[in-house]
Amino acid sequence: MKVLVFGSTGGSGRAAVEYLLAQGHTVTAFTRRAEPAAPGVEAVRSVVGDVMSPADVERAVHGQDAVIVTLGIRENPFRVRLLGPARTRMDVRSAGTRNVIAAMRKHGVRKLVVQTSSGVGDTRDRLGLVVRLFFQLVLKPQIADTELQNADVAGSGLDWILVQPVHLTDAAEDAMPFTSLAGDVAALKVSRKAVGRFLAHAVHAPELVGKSVTVSGQSRASA
Repeated sequence: MKVLVFGSTGGSGRAAVEYLLAQGHTVTAFTRRAEPAAPGVEAVRSVVGDVMSPADVERAVHGQDAVIVTLGIRENPFRVRLLGPARTRMDVRSAGTRNVIAAMRKHGVRKLVVQTSSGVGDTRDRLGLVVRLFFQLVLKPQIADTELQNADVAGSGLDWILVQPVHLTDAAEDAMPFTSLAGDVAALKVSRKAVGRFLAHAVHAPELVGKSVTVSGQSRASA
């Protein structure tokens, strides 16, 4: 398949690119600026553009078979809460994803895999007290935007899959994570590499279309 990845320079997006390549897909990475290819991913085609620009997004989406979206704000969350993001718009998740959805509809691309977050949409009521407080006190604007993104994807009419990881880490663990369609979790953390592996898997998982999948790290009991 020809797969386009938005957010390809982030941890889970970069990992998704690597796994897609290993599976034999043709991968296009959408980036805000030209960057040198990481070792082993020189075969990736790069498209430089702004996800907030409908024209840039349309140019990248045209001719693809599937799209993965891992948009987010890669800055300290406490600073973002106090001062706002320095390099990325606060509504990058929802506004950027809306541009992607519009471009996919225009060019007839059906398969959409979007990383949001556990604790939004259908899993909103599954949050523990500590996570609920963290969302409310630190991540409130970002979670509000993720809620909009989640709703836009679910109402897109495309062949969508929502991937909702728990707290992301930079751990080296890259095994397939624990997944649940009921919002269950095996551990409260999951590595970006493991999420990237699942994102690449979801591209060719027709049984997951139209579903929200909670993704968490493997517990010792389930590993």
